[in-house]
Amino acid sequence: MQAILVHPAKPDAFARAYQHIGIETGVSGASPHQLVAMLFDGVQDSIAQARGAIRDGDIQNKCRSIARAMRIIDEGLQGALNTEAGGTLARDLDGLYHYITLRLTHANLHSDDAALAECAKLIEPVRSAWREIGDRAQSRRPAADNP
Repeated sequence: MQAILVHPAKPDAFARAYQHIGIETGVSGASPHQLVAMLFDGVQDSIAQARGAIRDGDIQNKCRSIARAMRIIDEGLQGALNTEAGGTLARDLDGLYHYITLRLTHANLHSDDAALAECAKLIEPVRSAWREIGDRAQSRRPAADNP
């Protein structure tokens, strides 16, 4: 499943996206699956920060947080999709990421909290499914391989 969603020619795309975007975490020892999970977390965190900034009237932080979410989606999640091997699933995710980016742009231009809530709601099932895939894969490993 991971090879379908992660382009094999871009194995370091996630780590570069993290370093470039500035997400603080232990990237160096993380698996590609864990890196994608961190990207999903980064999107949700950025959206939450933008929503708080809108409530506080902090335009600069709103813009910064939304820009961060957009970069994570564009450079990390969407940029690393393997559309060749991923078939319909990868194309659907590509469309979803594109739509979320459009809604984030709208939210930024109009300080639209509802659009940010929509983005968070749209990304959450994908985030949860990705975590579940990792949890299932982890539980199938022999005990010696599980830390």
